[in-house]
Amino acid sequence: MQAQTTLLVALASFLFFAFSAAHAETGLASYYSYAKAGKGGELTCAHRTRPFGTVLRVSYSGRMIQCRVNDRGPFIRGRIVDLSVPAARALGMMSAGVVRVSVD
Repeated sequence: MQAQTTLLVALASFLFFAFSAAHAETGLASYYSYAKAGKGGELTCAHRTRPFGTVLRVSYSGRMIQCRVNDRGPFIRGRIVDLSVPAARALGMMSAGVVRVSVD
């Protein structure tokens, strides 16, 4: 009985860490002005696979923002997320245009 409990705990821990790590991404981000508007100045973004409404933490150059997925994209190879203009401003990437970010 105790061996089964230990095995279940080990399996649950493995699955938790495996799925947590699977959601972390590093890659290029850009911004776009044709995004669907967020409510009340909310920071929004587009992601290919994350469900609508998911809140992502996007980090760049020591800054971190939280933005809500409300669109699909980006559709350019190598890019992992498109940010709305307010989100790009908050992240400090407006002058660069395309930057390497970490998304959790």
